[in-house]
Amino acid sequence: MGITRVRINKFIRAQEVLLIDETGKKVGAVPLAEALKLAEDANLDLVEVAPNLTPPVCKILDFGKYQYAQAKLQMEQRKQNKTKDIKEMRLGLKISDHDLGVKSKKVNDFLGKGHKVKITVRFKGREIMHRNLGHEILKKFLSTMQEKYILDKETTMQGKQMITFISPSK
Repeated sequence: MGITRVRINKFIRAQEVLLIDETGKKVGAVPLAEALKLAEDANLDLVEVAPNLTPPVCKILDFGKYQYAQAKLQMEQRKQNKTKDIKEMRLGLKISDHDLGVKSKKVNDFLGKGHKVKITVRFKGREIMHRNLGHEILKKFLSTMQEKYILDKETTMQGKQMITFISPSK
């Protein structure tokens, strides 16, 4: 996993450490030998939690539980950072009303799950001459939406595609 390397017990190199006991109380700066003796008496490990400080901060705790808590914290952070996908719905100029309804239901599902949606109207061949029909299809599609949405970007043309982005309202 992505757990950082931590020095414990005999692997701590400093001569003197700033000690925090198992209850969380600051003991103060003590020699390493004394800190190791206190950890051994408590039947726990001496763990270097802040190696960059002078003297380094060491804590008396159960190292297995510490590793487990760190792994759990990292997993929770990964869950928080997970981004929602951008889904895409493609429309054509000759789309029927029924197909438009089916696609709007699918986009409603995407918005309900918290995804952003990219709506694309594709122009084939000489259809590019009738951009106004593309705007009408897009307006008709957005009017059939039941889920509340926010228009992220205004409609733009990219080559032979008319594109707009919508996201779920909060």
